Parts: sequence; C-alpha cells; structure tokens
Amino acid sequence: MSSHAEQKKSAVTLSRLAKMKQAGEKFACLTAYDASFTALLESAGVEVILVGDSLGIVVQGRDTTVPVTIEEIIYHTQCVARARENALLMADMPFMSYATPEQAIENAARLMREGGAQMVKLEGASIQVETVRQLTARGIPVCAHIGLQPQLIHKLGGYKVQGRDADAARAMVSDAIALQEAGADILLLECVPAPLAEEITQQLTIPVIGIGAGSGTDGQILVLYDMLDITAGRKPSFVRNFMADASDLSTALRDYVAAVKDGSFPGPEHSFD
Repeated sequence: MSSHAEQKKSAVTLSRLAKMKQAGEKFACLTAYDASFTALLESAGVEVILVGDSLGIVVQGRDTTVPVTIEEIIYHTQCVARARENALLMADMPFMSYATPEQAIENAARLMREGGAQMVKLEGASIQVETVRQLTARGIPVCAHIGLQPQLIHKLGGYKVQGRDADAARAMVSDAIALQEAGADILLLECVPAPLAEEITQQLTIPVIGIGAGSGTDGQILVLYDMLDITAGRKPSFVRNFMADASDLSTALRDYVAAVKDGSFPGPEHSFD
C-alpha cells in the first residue's frame, strides 16, 4: 500500500467522528496556528485541529478575539494546512464575518478554498440556524458554537458560565437541536454546566465537543497555549497544565490525548455544576 493510501485510510473525517460517538470513543481536539505545532499535534494523535480566533489573544496579544480578521484566519489556516496530515482541520469564522448567510457563504468558501480548511466554526444559537442551513446546503461542513461565545464578550460583560438557570438551559437544548436540524455537523459547547452538556450530547446524533463543559461530551478541546502553560497571565479554571508533569512538548500533547480518551480529563475541578 502506498504512503498516500495509508494517509487517506487514517484521515479523520466527519463520518469517522460520528462512528466514534456511536461507539462511545472520545476524541481529542486542540487549537493550532502554525506548521510546527501542527506537526506535533499530528504526532500526538489529535483528531481535530482548530485554527481558532483565540489567536487574537495568545498570538497577537489582544484582549479579546473581536479584532481578528478573515485574512488573518486564512493566513494561519494556510500555515496549519501545510503540516496537517490526518487530523480534521477546522477554522473559526471571526467576528462579523458571517453577519448574513450571503457573507457567511463567501467567507467560508475563502477559508476552504484559500486557507485549506475542511470545515468552519461559527458562534451563535438560534440566530444562526438559517446561516447553518445555507452553508451546509452548499457542501460546507459546519461546527456550531453555543454556550459562552467569546465574540459576544462585550455584550455578555465577561467570561461567564452559560445555561445555569432552568430557562437558559432549556433554550440551549432547543438551540442545539435546531442547529443540528439545520445541518450542523458538530456542536461545540463552551463554559456550560456539566450535567447540561451531557444532556445535550445524549440528545444529539452529531458529535459534541466541550471546553469547560465537563466530561460528558464526545470530544474535548483546549487552546494549545493554555494547556502547555505558555499563555501569559491567568488561565481559565477549566484548563489543565499538561506541561507540569511532562518532560517535553510531545509528551504533554500525548498525555492530553490519553487523558481525553480515558476520561480523566476534564475532571470535576475543570468543570462547572
């Protein structure tokens, strides 16, 4: 068998992630912004790589993700795509790059055509249902992001856990189902009480990725610089420093993948009630 065929055989696809969900097998995701770290993530067995607008904070030194542009996401996606081998490559749609379905289609196409992304991620609950429907109808894979939405930080007034009261929890479940019905291929839940995240995961047929959402989701994601203890200043309480017990970066990344898969991360100390 050729090396190209071997690579194709082990490539992570949406159908593979769906089968992992059905089998109860956890999958590991991380952000990346360049070729060097991407190669390390590939070697560690990370299934999904996200070129996140978190680069605005951890790479550019900004206070929020809001200033990040579509051109910057395209550039960093290109860097990651050059080193990507088997992981599924997802790219964030930055603030106000998908204000209308038409704008979303144009910018998602750019992320895939110019950047090399295999799917796009956008924030928003019920307001994004029509946009998700329009994107997926045109063959653009979509990850919908609900719960805490960092692009709305000025509206939210801070990084706060979402869905803690009964009405908000019911609305989030309803939004998750609506986004799935609109064609979303993956759902990402951020800063959501663990019991609510587990309930949503069980109700949906599509894979659910969590960040600060407990261990009941199908996959986990962290910002790469956070879990390697590179990020300056205070890090979110749901982050575990995987460099603390590792001798090098590769070991830390392998430990993260193993901890996600065996369910030891996230623990109760990395989750919200």
